[in-house]
Amino acid sequence: MPHAALAHPPRWLTASQLHPVPAAGVRDWLFNQDSLTRRLTALSQDGFSVTPLVEGWQRLRSDECSALNVAAGSQGWVREVYLRGHGQPWVFARSVAARSALEGSGLALEQLGSRSLGELLFSDRAFDRGALQVCRYPAPWLPGEVRTERLWGRRSCFSRGALGVLVAEVFLPEFWPATGIEA
Repeated sequence: MPHAALAHPPRWLTASQLHPVPAAGVRDWLFNQDSLTRRLTALSQDGFSVTPLVEGWQRLRSDECSALNVAAGSQGWVREVYLRGHGQPWVFARSVAARSALEGSGLALEQLGSRSLGELLFSDRAFDRGALQVCRYPAPWLPGEVRTERLWGRRSCFSRGALGVLVAEVFLPEFWPATGIEA
C-alpha cells in the first residue's frame, strides 16, 4: 500500500542536530552503530524473529529518493517487516533500494523471506554504513495495528558502489518495557 504524502514530512536529524536530547538509554538505541538484529537477539535471549509485511516494487517516498540521491518518484524495492522479541512487534523496519541501482547489483532482496536484512548488510564487508539520523516517525507511515504518534525512528544508508539500501527502524511501544528504559 503506497504511503500518503505528508503535509509536513519528518526532519531526519543527526545526533548533533537533535535537541532536546532524549534520555541516555533511548539515545543508545537510536545511535548505536552495531547490528540492531544482534542487539535484539541478545535482548530477547534468542527469542528474535522477523515477520515480513510488504515486499515489492513501489514508488519511493520523497525523503527516501532524496536520501538515496535518485530522482523524485523513482521506483524501488520496498520491504517492510516487524522485528519481534518473543512474538511481540518491537521494531517496524522499512528498507528501500532504488530499482536503477538494485537491478544488476547481485543483491536479491526479494529472496530474504523471514531472514534479517540487517544481518545480511552487516555480514557483507563491502557495505559502508552512513550516518544514523532520527526523527519522530509519522504515524500514517506505520502499519494500522501499531499506528502511534511520536515514536522514535532512525535510519541509515548502507552503500556498496552505486547501490544504496536505506534502512529505517521505528521503535514500537512494546519494545521499551523489554529494555527497562522509560521512553
